[in-house]
Amino acid sequence: MLEVSGLNAFYGKAQMLFDVSLEVARGEVVALMGRNGAGKSTTIKSIMGLLPGKRGQVRFMGEDITSLAPYQIARRGLGFVPEDRRIFSELSVMQNLEVGRQVPREGVPPWTPERLFTLFPNLGEMPDRPGGSMSGGEQQMLTVARTLMGNPLLLMLDEPSEGVAPVIVEQMAHMITTLKQQGLAILLSEQNLHFAQLVCDRAYVLEQGQIRFNGTMQALAANDEVQQNYLSL
Repeated sequence: MLEVSGLNAFYGKAQMLFDVSLEVARGEVVALMGRNGAGKSTTIKSIMGLLPGKRGQVRFMGEDITSLAPYQIARRGLGFVPEDRRIFSELSVMQNLEVGRQVPREGVPPWTPERLFTLFPNLGEMPDRPGGSMSGGEQQMLTVARTLMGNPLLLMLDEPSEGVAPVIVEQMAHMITTLKQQGLAILLSEQNLHFAQLVCDRAYVLEQGQIRFNGTMQALAANDEVQQNYLSL
């Protein structure tokens, strides 16, 4: 579904990514791993069209989307959940969900608030609560739910387990597993190896903007050298 080839990205004159290539298949959960500053978020933002200074090619569902604007990419079915959540704090849960609504896509069951409340029971208990009065974990759930209202074919999650309580991490793992079972593809930026092992099929490990490892989660879990060199703090 997603093919990234030779991606180079820049912040001003500083190059942040160096020939990054990766792919995600339908129904697959892929981890993009590395320490802080390794280039994980930059990779996802570049794919989403949020960084204009980039070279290389990004293809989604066979179409070259490299030069498209973020809203055009989103309309094609690529969903993005940013690390900083960016909910509308003065809007209620239901209003936040409505902001993300897009038309249903052929071959994909449309997401509705009712379906999302089954996936996120906590949100179903507070449909009228303003986003700004929710906990960080609840806001994270709302951000994912709002993105799902766009009926994406592929979901990109930027550090979903960062800074939330362990019980929320467990709920996130359950959510990702459920979405995978329903055929949704997911690209997951993550530092937590244990969390990635619970939900991911394969992993790419980044260091200083370059891919240092590409393989199954089982292979990564068994590779102490890669973990020590590129994942350990």
